[in-house]
Amino acid sequence: MFPFPVSASAYISTSDEVPIEVHGCLRIHHDGRFERLAGLNTIPAGTDQLTGVQSKDVVISHETNLSVRLYIPKSAMQNQKLPTLIYYHGGGFLTESSASTTYHPTLNLITSESNVITVSVDYRLAPEYPIPIPYEDSWDAIKWVASHAKANGPEPWLNTYADLHNVFLAGDSSGANIAHNMAILVGLNPTRINLKGVILLHPYFQGNEPIGPELGKDRDFKAAADLTWKLASGGRVGLDDPVFNPAMDLRISKFGCSKILMCVAEKDKCNVRSLNYKEVMEKSGWKGRFEVMEIKGQGHTFFLFNTSCENARALRRRICDFINPIRSKV
Repeated sequence: MFPFPVSASAYISTSDEVPIEVHGCLRIHHDGRFERLAGLNTIPAGTDQLTGVQSKDVVISHETNLSVRLYIPKSAMQNQKLPTLIYYHGGGFLTESSASTTYHPTLNLITSESNVITVSVDYRLAPEYPIPIPYEDSWDAIKWVASHAKANGPEPWLNTYADLHNVFLAGDSSGANIAHNMAILVGLNPTRINLKGVILLHPYFQGNEPIGPELGKDRDFKAAADLTWKLASGGRVGLDDPVFNPAMDLRISKFGCSKILMCVAEKDKCNVRSLNYKEVMEKSGWKGRFEVMEIKGQGHTFFLFNTSCENARALRRRICDFINPIRSKV
């Protein structure tokens, strides 16, 4: 989820009391205190009444207090290994969590409908933990999952149910940005997982120079997107850093899997960067297959807020088909 769904002028204000307020998302006070207004409502792990999916929270690093929320479908059986989906939530690196009401219902549905074991990463948030810490936590989560490759890792659910020869990375908005960058790290660093594909839902990329509608009607939106990154990085990581602008990444051809599914929405102002990303990947020398699903009439991460609408169902069906291509042809 991206904090600025329309324009900077509509969502950002300043006052003597609060120098920066992003309406409905966050406030930054004069003393530097950061107040989150979004992603505060949470749902405890347990058994979901709608899908029968079970979930639990696991601390994977006591040193950093990094945790994940694990999900297993109702259909899981002791002798059955399931595809493993590692998911990174959005929120501009600044808000939300794996337990928030924004994400928990959707991940229950994806887990059930795609018949996967899901690892939702609760990486630490900026600005308290500025970029690159969210990326470092996300990579640590992959290494933790990989430690179960011989079914003798610290987490019984992964030992019992996770097929680490059939792993997918996914995320929305800033989480999709993370998933992209984690796939490059997988390509550059040997791990004990076999990454089959990456699912990018309305990804959040940017760059210093405006492109397309950012030069005109979406100028305010770009200013808001740039501000998000500056807040998340403490102003220490530029807009053309390779993790934020894939066109600047000399390592991009090392992307660690052979297929990408990118889902975009017609009314999402991030689209111009998403389509530019597709061109960058296809010209990079990467030899994989790039699939695009566009949903008409919808905005950024709509599927998180109306999980029962037909467009959200269609998006989840496409995710299922991407993860389970054989099953989808039956």
